[in-house]
Amino acid sequence: MESIWKFISLSDPNIISVVIGSVLITASSAVVGTFSFLKKKALVGDAVAHAVLPGICLAFILSGNKNPIYIIIGAFITGWLSLIIIDIITKKSKLKEDTAIALVLSVSFAIGILMLTAIQHSGNASQSGLQSFLFGKAAALIGRDLIMFSVVAVILLLMVVLFFKELKLIAFDESFANTIGLPVKALNLLLTSLIVMAVVTGIQAVGVVLMAAILITPAAAARFWTDDLVKMIILAAIIGAFSGWAGSLVSYVAPRMPTGPWIVMVVSIIALISFFIAPKKGIISKQLELAKLRASILEENLLKELYRMGEKDMNTSNAYTLDLLTMQRHFPIKYLKPALRRLLKKSLVFKEGNKWSLSEQGHQKGKRIVKLHRLWELYLSTYLKIAPDHVHEDAETIEHIITPELESRLEKLLDFPKKDPHDRKIPY
Repeated sequence: MESIWKFISLSDPNIISVVIGSVLITASSAVVGTFSFLKKKALVGDAVAHAVLPGICLAFILSGNKNPIYIIIGAFITGWLSLIIIDIITKKSKLKEDTAIALVLSVSFAIGILMLTAIQHSGNASQSGLQSFLFGKAAALIGRDLIMFSVVAVILLLMVVLFFKELKLIAFDESFANTIGLPVKALNLLLTSLIVMAVVTGIQAVGVVLMAAILITPAAAARFWTDDLVKMIILAAIIGAFSGWAGSLVSYVAPRMPTGPWIVMVVSIIALISFFIAPKKGIISKQLELAKLRASILEENLLKELYRMGEKDMNTSNAYTLDLLTMQRHFPIKYLKPALRRLLKKSLVFKEGNKWSLSEQGHQKGKRIVKLHRLWELYLSTYLKIAPDHVHEDAETIEHIITPELESRLEKLLDFPKKDPHDRKIPY
């Protein structure tokens, strides 16, 4: 607890550098990564992250030391080259983009590992710590790193704010952006430069291997919670920043725990939680919504069947047993009884002993479903020229989603018909 309080209070200057540096790079990378995610270019960040390793090694070989300026320039150049090579392979060959990305990613990373191994056996004393670029060294960030992270974060955020409308348009509809005269190539060039810049800076904190997760995962998690781009960007930045803070906390409290991997672990846990519990888009929410829809369809089918059975008997207030209901239509018993109880609770049916009948409200609702079914059958046979014996299944599905507006249009289009294709009365 003492360590946690010391971390939260930021009483140690080293803690300030690590926390602020991690938060800045994860938040700004998440903002840029949102556009990459929306353009379905998630693997591009991974390719760039792996492709910068040869640039780092080459910069060290040429300069003979780990000067951060040379390292960044080398990483930026090879990161950029990787994207150019991917583009050339995609356009000049029959290979798809994902194949080209996989090729560039694996080959460039292999070259980087070979160069790193050669450097380690070169005897150059300055090479110590160079391998930290593989998995990052967030716990060892200092004030100089913090200044660089701040500058990069400001540039990334400023570019996104200045070109927000244009980046938004090419993320959702690049063809339309091209049609209205926007410089799509230049905008893609800008976005690519921002991604490379974020990756090149971020590898110092989380490393080559894990950088793609920092770039894409916050955006993926945010996407589950909103459909608004501005909210998504803000939420992705918050998730990224929290992950940077939490990863630094774990690393400080448990010194043997690396910061970079824990940042990725935290953001991955947030994404996993979002995947399950996010409203509307989460798995649990979707399953609940699906169960609710199935229950609603079963209830409507029950009302429709009770109405049709009464229609045959010329008395829609007749009561019927469960056996008769299942004879007319196969209703699973384990779902049938709970559905009838729900209808009873809604006052749509009455129970008389072991028999069930429609209430006045249930009668009207059942009549409307029968009407929609028969109207749709007539529409399919009249306007789409589908044989009457082939329209039932489609009507069984569509009757549950026809809105009052569409119902009115169907009535007018068909001139308020009296009979369906099977010569059955359409109730009004």
